[in-house]
Amino acid sequence: MKLAWILWLSQILPQPAADSLCLSATVYLEARDQSVRGQQAVAEVALRRRDSGLWGDSVCEVVTARKQFAPTLVSPHTRLRNTEAWARAVTVALEAERNWALPPGRRKELVPGASHFAAHALASPSWRNAYQVAVIGDHTFYKVQALRPRGS
Repeated sequence: MKLAWILWLSQILPQPAADSLCLSATVYLEARDQSVRGQQAVAEVALRRRDSGLWGDSVCEVVTARKQFAPTLVSPHTRLRNTEAWARAVTVALEAERNWALPPGRRKELVPGASHFAAHALASPSWRNAYQVAVIGDHTFYKVQALRPRGS
């Protein structure tokens, strides 16, 4: 299945299905070779960004914001070939959404306050000297700015 097809489908699906699909694709593209914990942390960053409203009002808007997550950094012709990794990414995304729907004090947060992450073998972002929250697998998670949910 091609990334372009997934992104097209996310535009015609109703919410919350569209966001679940976008989050699944992001977890797959960003962390399919990482542990489940690493995948959960990637999902957490995307959900935290959605809540802030700075990158968009939906997960799909957040993960397709220019140069923020893999869906805009890889070719739309990229094929998601690893069905086992795709199934795991979908499970992680759905569980992350259920967890994030809980009140903030009841959520399980793996990377508290993290608004960014980087796989340093692939990227060297300008904000890499920000506050380091955690290293999970090949990814380092950072608190680059204080993000608060809209309206707080």
